[in-house]
Amino acid sequence: MKTKNHDKAHHGVPTEIQQFGTVIGRPISLDNKVRLTSAEKLNQILADTITLRDMYKKHHWQVSGPTFYQLHLLFDKHYGEQAELVDALAERVQTLGGVAIAMAHDVAETTRVNRPPRGREDATVQLFRLIEAHELIIGETREAAEQAAESGDDGTNDLLVSQILRTNEFQVWFLSEQIAGAGISDRDMEGAGEPVAVRRGH
Repeated sequence: MKTKNHDKAHHGVPTEIQQFGTVIGRPISLDNKVRLTSAEKLNQILADTITLRDMYKKHHWQVSGPTFYQLHLLFDKHYGEQAELVDALAERVQTLGGVAIAMAHDVAETTRVNRPPRGREDATVQLFRLIEAHELIIGETREAAEQAAESGDDGTNDLLVSQILRTNEFQVWFLSEQIAGAGISDRDMEGAGEPVAVRRGH
């Protein structure tokens, strides 16, 4: 069964009822330009959050070493919390009249989070990767929240500040304490994080 055509016809009949990157009318007292801008920014955060969510599950399965048990549980807890954020972001995009990014190949083309290797990595490297992904999402969330507030999109601003930002900051706290517990300084963490921060060329 062939499933390659993401925007082509199925059995000769077009399947898309709305193109990605567009918004349809919504009677929510926000004009199309505001809703389109918010939907675009939310979709970027959504793609990065999906990637972070999946990275948590990868590390949950592959973590090893003396801190295996606590990290195994922590990574799975954070995975569940990120999964809730994914749903909230996607539903906000749809509420605005947009189309939420969803499929793995589309997410992979859109995310700015660096792709980890398929194999296992040391627990400290796993922590660094997660922290850097969080930092990226926190930065773009702050920017999008400010833009939403300035344009009067209070619903998007509320979601970004009260859920996305606070959850990511809280999770960074837990990860950072794991790094501190391993005897790694803030200077070491900042330097080691640079190579895995943001995928170039996006």
